[in-house]
Order: sequence, then C-alpha cells, then structure tokens
Amino acid sequence: MSWDSFRAAEHFTMRNARLLDRHRFDFLFQAGPAENVRAALAAYRNIDGGYGNGLDPDLRGHASQPVAVELALRLLDELGPLSQPLTAGICRFLNSVSNTDGGLPAVLPGVRHTEAAPWYQHTDDFSSRLDTTAMITGLLHKHHVTHPWRDTATAYCWKHIDGLRWTDPHQAIAVCTFLQHVPDRQRAMETFARLSSKIRAVIDVHPRATGHVHTPLDLAAHPDHITRPLFTDEEIERNLRAFEEQQRPDGGWDACWDHWDTAATIEREGMRTIQRLRILRDYGRVQVDLPRPRREAPAD
Repeated sequence: MSWDSFRAAEHFTMRNARLLDRHRFDFLFQAGPAENVRAALAAYRNIDGGYGNGLDPDLRGHASQPVAVELALRLLDELGPLSQPLTAGICRFLNSVSNTDGGLPAVLPGVRHTEAAPWYQHTDDFSSRLDTTAMITGLLHKHHVTHPWRDTATAYCWKHIDGLRWTDPHQAIAVCTFLQHVPDRQRAMETFARLSSKIRAVIDVHPRATGHVHTPLDLAAHPDHITRPLFTDEEIERNLRAFEEQQRPDGGWDACWDHWDTAATIEREGMRTIQRLRILRDYGRVQVDLPRPRREAPAD
C-alpha cells in the first residue's frame, strides 16, 4: 500500500466514519491517545454494564445486547489492558443475561421492539450461541479477567467445541479466539488440531470471492494468529494483494455485509476500512513508516 493509498483511507475515515472509529484510526495509525477511544466507546455503555445504543451498526436500540458487548471487547482489546471496574460491569451484565446452560444468546428478546437489522428484529431464537460466547470468553481470558461467569462460560464453550462436527466462518473465528487464549494450552492445541480441517473448509481462499465471505485474512488477521499455519504463503499473498486492489477510489472498502440500512452500511464501511488497514499493516504491506499504537492501561 502506497502513501497515497493510505492517505486516501485516512481521508475516507475522517469524512465518513463514526467519531469512535476516527479516534481508533488516530490511535492505531497515528499514535493518538487511547483515552479518546475509551471516551467515545463509553457513550455506548449502559448502566447495567453492557453496551448498546447503536455500537453494533445492525442494532440501533438503546438496550444492551450480547453481540454489542462482544464488539466492545474487541475494540477495547485494541487499546491494551482492561480496567477492573469496566470488566466487572461487563461480567455482571453477561451473568444477568446468560441462559441456564451458561452460554449467551446473540441478542435478547427486547430487540424485536427496536430498530434493528431484520435478521435480529425478526428472530425467535434466543438460545445460546457458541460464536458469541466463545469470542467474549476468549477475550476475557486474554486479559486475565476473573469472574464466576467467565468460568461457567468456559465450561459451556469446551462442551460445545468438543462436540463440533461442522462450523461456519463466524463461529470458526470465535472458536479460534477462545482456543488462542484459554489457559489450558494442551487441550486447546489438541482441539485446534482436530478442528483445523473443518475450519479451513469454511474459509474462502479465493481472493476474488464476492459477497459476505470470510477470507484467510479475516481469520488469521495477523501473522502470529493460531490459524496462520492453515494457509500457504501464496494464499496469504494473493489475499493481501486482493485487499489492496479492493480499495475504492474514495479510499474506503466495501462493507461486504447485508445492506439493510444506509446509515448502518456507512458505519460498517468505516469499520471495514480500519480492519483492512490493520491487516495490511500487520503483514508489512503498508509502505509508510507508521507509529505503533501506544497500548496503555486505562486510568481507573
């Protein structure tokens, strides 16, 4: 990626992305302060410890939702260590909305009475989801967050991962996050070895695939990821080239999502542009000497 392409992505982000994502761009690529991101993210937090208020572009309502908490944790993970008061509130919320089996639904029944994407607003399935639960639990393990809910959710994840005979891309990404960070490393690596062929089978390695597809780089988002050995160097290289070529003339990347609302699509394009830039930077494809993010502990 050339300097001009990077600058085009910067201009796109500043024109179109949410304030939260503009602060993320500043932090990730220009050595900006993490506290600006934390402050912007705090506006989406509710008194129950969860997140809502449109943090996930497909959920426009105020109420906290498990998938919004998942997104919040992924964004907080970019910044460095998590504060104990913050994680205590998050775990309190998660404990309050978990199902009896210890897992989390993607969304709660109240979503049917809010503005939301059709696949959420019209759902009748509020059973536990391995993808949502595994991603959240994996990130809590990564940051050494201790809480009874985390332990219950860990048991849920192990039970359902051990029983996997098939997966899908979104679930595979979440399961790999769990396996990368759960403390029982021997069990995690043995499980990953068992599932590796199933995980690779649901990832589209063809760089020209269109639609809502998941590429090797969506899974192995950085070279040290647990799944990087599943793909050849040539497969990674082809997809990196495709990422560079898919940048639009305005500097952004398509959301590659189901478009149900114009505002949601614009917000996802801002998020997608930052994601693509991070991957290209982490794989050494950005021909610009960018400062590295200053990952700092939050001020309690």
